[in-house]
Order: sequence, then structure tokens, then C-alpha cells
Amino acid sequence: MEPLGNRRWVIPEGFIPDASMANADRALTSHEAACVLNTSDADARLEITLFFTDREPAGPYRVTVGARRTLHLRFGELEGEEPVPRGTDYASVIESSVPVIVQHTRLDSRAAEVALMTTMAYPAG
Repeated sequence: MEPLGNRRWVIPEGFIPDASMANADRALTSHEAACVLNTSDADARLEITLFFTDREPAGPYRVTVGARRTLHLRFGELEGEEPVPRGTDYASVIESSVPVIVQHTRLDSRAAEVALMTTMAYPAG
């Protein structure tokens, strides 16, 4: 299959709620995710940079998505020099070594009425 997608994606809206429902298991813990699809025959090496309203960017956070695989990447689980802050507005730029597709998702379980939001990221290049 011919690789689908772009090598640079932007998610201008980011926010990990700082709370979850009491005793929520991992599936219902408030989180923000980038769902990445790699249809190419090569692994996708991602670099994610976060931008904030009141300080310098964080990252890059580095992640690999295997060839012909998908990854649901939770921002709160990114490993790097600093954890992604909860309860703080941010935006992200995702750069990939091969074309990928990126979808943005947020689960907000601070209240019993769980809210789920999803949208496609902006293909910037």
C-alpha cells in the first residue's frame, strides 16, 4: 500500500483534565490522545513538541509507530524531560519520518456524565 497521510500534523487544542471519576480504571481515566495510523512499510519515528500560553515549548517527545500499525498514544504517558502537565492548555506539533494519519481524542471523566471529543488533526505539511 502507498503510504497515506502527512509528515507534519498540528493539534492546536490540548488539555488533559486534572481529575477523573473516583476509582476510574485506565479506560475511564481522563486523558488526551493522538491516534496515529502508519500505512507505510517503514516504522514512523515521531517527534512531538508541545507549545504553551505562558512558557517555552516542551519536547520533543519521541515515539515509534511500527510499519503498517496504529498507536493510540496518550499524551499523559509521553516520556521525556518533563511530564505533560494536567490542567494546562497546550498545543502540539507532531513530525514524522514517514507519512501518517493523526486523529485527536479527549476523554473527560471529571463528572459522571463522561465526555468524549475527537477530531482530525490539521495536516500541516
